[in-house]
Order: sequence, then C-alpha cells, then structure tokens
Amino acid sequence: MYLHLGQDYIVPLQSVVAVFDMDTATASKRTQALLARLQEEGRIIELYEDLPRAAVLCESALGETLYLTQVSPQALQRRAERYSP
Repeated sequence: MYLHLGQDYIVPLQSVVAVFDMDTATASKRTQALLARLQEEGRIIELYEDLPRAAVLCESALGETLYLTQVSPQALQRRAERYSP
C-alpha cells in the first residue's frame, strides 16, 4: 500500500521509517543533526507552502529521504492505519 503525503506525492507504506511532529521534533539535538545531514546530502523534499507540520522519513534501496509536509502527523497516522493489513 501507499501513503499520500500531500501535493501529489505518495510513498510505499513499507518504506516509512518514522513520522515526526515538527512542533516537537526540532527540539531534539539528534533530530536536528538528522535534518542537517539530510539537508547537506540534498535528501529533503519540501511539500508545504507555509510551515511543515510533519516530517516523514523513508528508506529505500537508494537511501534515506525526508519529506516535509503540511499534513498533520495525526492525519498521516489515520491514512496509514486505513491501509494497513
């Protein structure tokens, strides 16, 4: 199954490693380090117009990708649960 992240982006549900709430995640130094590393590597895709509400970390054969989306973490959870077996 797939998870719709917004702005016509979908990812395979099994590739999702974590979903972060951007209101609280950036307070952690480890999360800040992850964001900095992925930014340096050009592995962040921005799917928002104003402010991101969630960050979705995905892993594939090509490596990690972080999607910043304006969809709330709760909405992403509901979408994922709807399609989980």
